[in-house]
This record gives sequence, structure tokens and C-alpha cells, in this order.
Amino acid sequence: MKFSKFKIIREAFKHDGFLQKFPTIIRMLKSIFSKNGYSPGKKNLFVPGLIFVYLISPIDFLPDWIPLIGIVDDLALLTFAIPFLMKEADRFLEWEKEQKTNNKNTIEAEIVE
Repeated sequence: MKFSKFKIIREAFKHDGFLQKFPTIIRMLKSIFSKNGYSPGKKNLFVPGLIFVYLISPIDFLPDWIPLIGIVDDLALLTFAIPFLMKEADRFLEWEKEQKTNNKNTIEAEIVE
């Protein structure tokens, strides 16, 4: 039974509700890098970021050629990272709603002399 890391990542992304929040996560990442954008919790993005880098890197603590064990460590890390992203996506949605209500209350005016 041969598995690749990319197949494992695809299976982990089938996590309950993750695919529905994927567009939100993309919007969140765009907002983080924009001026006056969303400021995330450091832990909620740092941990999944490190895990993602580990998963795509060729260096592995438990090599994938070891049957079953090499795959289990990757799956365990993915199941650890996804809840962090889901929690931060929920916080981003709350922030986004707050920004929309703040913008509705702002009235632009021009001073005429």
C-alpha cells in the first residue's frame, strides 16, 4: 500500500467543514497581508504553517517508506493543525462582520465653504 504525502493531505482536507471554510481561509490570508487587514492569533496560524511546511518538505521524522507509521505521523499532524485553522477562520468571520457594520455606520461627507 503506497501513499504519497499529497494524497494524505487531500484526505485530511476532507475534515468535517474544512472545505466549506476554505474560501474563508483564503480571504483571511489575503486580508492578513493587506493594509489595515485582519490581525490573527499568532498561534492559530503559526502552528498550521509549520505543519504545512513539514508536510511538503522531503525531510521527515518518520520516513514514509516505513509501512503505516510513516503515514500516521503526517495524518496526526494534519488532524492537529486543521482545528487551529478552523478556529481562526471563525474569528475572521466575526471580524469581517464587525468591519461591515462599522463601514455601514460611517458616513462620508465633504466640507463645503
